Amino acid sequence: MIKTINHICKGTCSRSIDLSYDTETNKITDFNIVGGCNGNLKGIKALILNRDINEVHDLLKGIKCGFKQTSCPDQISIAIEELKSQ
Repeated sequence: MIKTINHICKGTCSRSIDLSYDTETNKITDFNIVGGCNGNLKGIKALILNRDINEVHDLLKGIKCGFKQTSCPDQISIAIEELKSQ
């Protein structure tokens, strides 16, 4: 079964994250961010698609952007937490 979330970002240039994963394989099946640095976000998408959702969460959790308390990667980990708690 595919589970999907639209996460509203807080504290980043990006505004929202759409994230989907397959509950049977535990792999991320789709990912898009509105706003943020286009090239960096394309790179993140290429790196996380078809990867285990728990592995992606652990890799991205707590990454900060400059003096901000969060980042686009950290917001992805928060979106994963929200999605898995549904």
